[in-house]
Amino acid sequence: MNPLDAQITKSAVLLEALPYMQSFRGCTFLIKVGGSAMEDPVQVDSFLRDVVFLEAVGINPVIVHGGGKAISKAMTESGLQAKFINGMRVTDDETIKIVEETLARVINPEIVTKINAFGGKAVGIPGTEVFLGEKMKGDLGWVGEVNDCKLGLIQAAVAGEFVPVVSPVARELASGKTLNVNADLAACGLAKRLKATKLIFLSDVRGVMRDPKDDATLIPSLDEASIAKLKAENIISGGMIPKVDSSLDSLRGGVGKVHLIDGRLPHALILEIFTDGGIGTEIHL
Repeated sequence: MNPLDAQITKSAVLLEALPYMQSFRGCTFLIKVGGSAMEDPVQVDSFLRDVVFLEAVGINPVIVHGGGKAISKAMTESGLQAKFINGMRVTDDETIKIVEETLARVINPEIVTKINAFGGKAVGIPGTEVFLGEKMKGDLGWVGEVNDCKLGLIQAAVAGEFVPVVSPVARELASGKTLNVNADLAACGLAKRLKATKLIFLSDVRGVMRDPKDDATLIPSLDEASIAKLKAENIISGGMIPKVDSSLDSLRGGVGKVHLIDGRLPHALILEIFTDGGIGTEIHL
């Protein structure tokens, strides 16, 4: 391809993105990032550059981040052993301190600093200032589920053209103590309260696939009926079940669409949102 043809190809890409930019200007996108999509600095930088791009074209991104591996590492360094029950981290008094400290002093400020370095504007918001919850029953300790969300700080940040970066901890209504909460469920709860146009999950899977070992079997679009059918066929199973169930709950609560995409792919956000084909699975009612 000669240089002129390359330039013309670039213009075609921009024109493909144009109607999406026009359609989504002023809209709120809730983006949850977790898993190995947060482990590789190159992948993190790619994702956060995409966030800055969204901000630049008039979209309001709101980020909820996980912190699982970093928290487990901090626990090991403190001589504590991570323990899980049904995928939930057992969180005693010592562990909740490490959870709060790792989220507030390591993960959240790192995301904020990088967005700012890439020319965006971001502000870190502790989840305890946003998520209200109650302690879960059982032997999990300070683990909770989100009952409601306070939007004041989020709305103030968006009004000031900042990207809110929110950590996955909640304030217990009964005691005022900090609760460790599942970041996926926290993101769903906040997306519903914000009536987000899109809820986007970045993780380390391509989306919903008929064969998890074959990327060519990616299912690009799902609705409630097709999800029920794929569950019956055991194609949607295991850890994907709560993700699609919470996605449907978000849609019923007023979210426009949910997207499951692979955060390991370079510029996954831009490819999913601003191209006709997308690169993950979108879920709608």
